Amino acid sequence: MQRSKLGWTVVRSVSTLAAVAVTRKAVDTSWRYVTGNEPPSDPEDPDLTWKEAVTWALASGMGIAIARLLATRQAAKLWQRWTGELPPSK
Repeated sequence: MQRSKLGWTVVRSVSTLAAVAVTRKAVDTSWRYVTGNEPPSDPEDPDLTWKEAVTWALASGMGIAIARLLATRQAAKLWQRWTGELPPSK
């Protein structure tokens, strides 16, 4: 059981990291396309407007949360196909 949990943790982590990296790039590119500006490097910068800071937080947060969900669900499907069982619970 311990080995199974470790395997699932690795599969889930790798898929999540890949999804987050791709999503971050997509959100950055979308920000540049929509605003014509570089994405904020520090949303807490007082020189950044509230509108920009909140919009960036919403866009990046939602994008990454959705990517993590989709990656974990896909990883669970693959895990079940590979092992014949659902992933171990936390």
